[in-house]
Amino acid sequence: MPSIHDCRRLFPSLSESLVFLDSAATTQKPQMVIDALIDAYRDGIANPGRGVYPLAERVTSDVHAARVTVAEFIGAKTHEIVFTKGTTEAINLVARTLGETLQAGDRVAVTMMEHHSNLVPWLQLRERRGIEIDWIPVNKDGQTDMNVLLEMLKKGKTKLLAITGLSNVLGIAPDLSEIIRRAHECGALVLVDAAQMVAHLPIDVRALDADFLAFSGHKIYGPMGVGVLYGKELLLEKMPTFLGGGDMVQSVTTKGYTSAELPRKFEAGTISAVDVIGLGVAISWLDSIGMDAVMKHDRELMSHAMKRLKEIDGLQILGSQKPDERTGVISFTVNNVHPHDLTHLLGERGICLRAGHHCAEPLHNFLKINASARMSFGVYNTKEDIDTCAAAIAEATKFLQK
Repeated sequence: MPSIHDCRRLFPSLSESLVFLDSAATTQKPQMVIDALIDAYRDGIANPGRGVYPLAERVTSDVHAARVTVAEFIGAKTHEIVFTKGTTEAINLVARTLGETLQAGDRVAVTMMEHHSNLVPWLQLRERRGIEIDWIPVNKDGQTDMNVLLEMLKKGKTKLLAITGLSNVLGIAPDLSEIIRRAHECGALVLVDAAQMVAHLPIDVRALDADFLAFSGHKIYGPMGVGVLYGKELLLEKMPTFLGGGDMVQSVTTKGYTSAELPRKFEAGTISAVDVIGLGVAISWLDSIGMDAVMKHDRELMSHAMKRLKEIDGLQILGSQKPDERTGVISFTVNNVHPHDLTHLLGERGICLRAGHHCAEPLHNFLKINASARMSFGVYNTKEDIDTCAAAIAEATKFLQK
């Protein structure tokens, strides 16, 4: 079993001069994923699922193997895994299929800390179908206000709860098991945005009893342009089709069409086969390290980072101040310093942090701030990365506050 502490050397993009602390936006790629992408193109590519010659059959087999890998990683059935372009498309798929069965007055609930990808599709659905959206507040530590959530669910009008598995701003992981159980008791389905969660916390969709779960390949050391929608088999079977075209049909006549079986029903056109293969390699690699090791590494980095950041005058960490209540992400502000100015100066020194509202503008409005800076970790980060960054923040802050 590979050690997480030795894995940095597997990432060719991480030179000694680069301190990459923006993994919540996207992760760097290990050499075996890069090799898998190169090999797939160099050895010949074909359209999966459509040819009976050896090359096409090999690509079809490789795509299927990747689907099996994804399914096993999150505890799903293979045919419950739908490949998409990413989390955003996966959530839109649900909004454009299941969502179209909702009526005016039906309610979709979201939390105040959702990413825009888990907000805009429901706002669009409100425009199309006249549904209502309920906003669940969070407390000062970033925890979902369970009292408001339960009161809203008990009204019995909520058809779907769309909730993050891990906040990309606050690093808070809601108690999904309890939230999903309570939602189901009140007749609501639950969609989990696992874009951040997937690279940091173990996922078992069966144990969670999640109805839908979505994530992106590029957040879990895989390629950009590929993602996953998990859905319970019975729900996917009942949902209308999304995109129309090749490979999502069983037959087409002048009178209409018959949908293909799952998961092809939702995979119109040519899927990004090479990226799917790369995603399978990335997940296999991370799984070989073990999510327990990943979580332990995260806890060590979080504890060290919060200690170092709290030493900087004028810096305020958003959300919980307890390291054991956070995973992967720390967002912060500095008195009299704009986050963009700070991260620009850090970037000139090869230190990569994010600045802005991180596609979570309602949360920043709720917190009464315009923007924040964000430090986020990957398996390749070290305490030395954090020390370098903290020292640079302190120095840049003094310069910007003159």
